[in-house]
Amino acid sequence: MQPITRTVLISGASSGIGRACAVSLLQQGHTVVGLSRNCQQFTRPHPQFSAFEIDLSDLTSLPTQLKQLSKQFPSIDAVIFAAGRGQFSSLEEFSYTQIQDLINLNFISQSFLAKGFLPALKRKPLADLIFIGSEAALNGSRKGSIYCASKFALRGFSQALRDECAKSSVRVSLINPGMVKTEFFDTLSFLPGDDKSQHLYASDVADAVSYIINTRSGMIVDEINLNPANKVVKFKK
Repeated sequence: MQPITRTVLISGASSGIGRACAVSLLQQGHTVVGLSRNCQQFTRPHPQFSAFEIDLSDLTSLPTQLKQLSKQFPSIDAVIFAAGRGQFSSLEEFSYTQIQDLINLNFISQSFLAKGFLPALKRKPLADLIFIGSEAALNGSRKGSIYCASKFALRGFSQALRDECAKSSVRVSLINPGMVKTEFFDTLSFLPGDDKSQHLYASDVADAVSYIINTRSGMIVDEINLNPANKVVKFKK
């Protein structure tokens, strides 16, 4: 692994997988820029951490905010796309607005973020785009039509973008976790099992991100699938 420090932008950095990635990378000596809709959730200052408040679901203002962000932090040489949310129902239970909102956040905003930083990243000697996908990007499931569609789109996007960036210094990777025990499930009607073999931890995903970030130049990690040893789904009463 390379003994170099990186400047890493993380979306969804205030909770769950994004927060675990931020903590892990800071512990390794990297510099982290964390994106969140509410920066008050970052309660512990760190000399190598900067917060930037942004609403990724606001696609109208997003390009302008990304331009400001790239000017404020020109040293960014890696982006981790950890923002997103889950919503699961049969298709007819979704409103048209809910369909659009979920696709906008889980996919469209990620493509905006990648586009906003790609030109600058191509000028770096080494750069990484690391997308946090989902097991839902591998197989469609009942009541997951819109969520799965958003993750299938993200997976196809990352595969195509990897090919587009093949002759540049930019590496594009995708991590597809199974159920991770985080706040993701707070608003859902189900959650993973309690035993440690029945769920992943956010730190498990952060470890995979760390591996990719620290991999030597000349090597690309295309895709990593992570799952608990036993898949158990519990439904809330």
